[in-house]
Amino acid sequence: MTTTNSHQPAPRGVIHRAPIRPDRVRAIAGQSFAFVPHRFLRDGFFASLGPDELRLYVLLVLAADRYGVSFYHYDSICSLLELSLESYLRARNALIAKDLIAFDGTRFQVLSLPARPHVAPAPPLTTDPQFEADDPATIRRLVHRSLGHPDEAR
Repeated sequence: MTTTNSHQPAPRGVIHRAPIRPDRVRAIAGQSFAFVPHRFLRDGFFASLGPDELRLYVLLVLAADRYGVSFYHYDSICSLLELSLESYLRARNALIAKDLIAFDGTRFQVLSLPARPHVAPAPPLTTDPQFEADDPATIRRLVHRSLGHPDEAR
């Protein structure tokens, strides 16, 4: 039977999660303490971000004070994350559009999570290069053709 620290039986369905390394439990100890709410993963915010957006978001969380505010300059951010200026701007603007951060030209603020992730709808495919890059049926046809398979009637 799983028990809690007070040696009382754990309520049914509750899992006791003792630390693996009790000597290494995180503590504030007079320092700032960054956190990402569990909802960030559970409610789909993590999945809604591209790689550069996620890296920038985590950096801003780590750099923020208790109000979520930080003052990192874009040169420092680009250097730390090894991003081009264009990639940084796309990531920053996407995080603003997704209502995860605010930016006033000097300061960033990591915001409390909105009710749900903002996911932009995929743009329609209209050109041959777009179909070749993003349409599963077109990609399958191209792969089969490159392998010498005849096109399927389906």
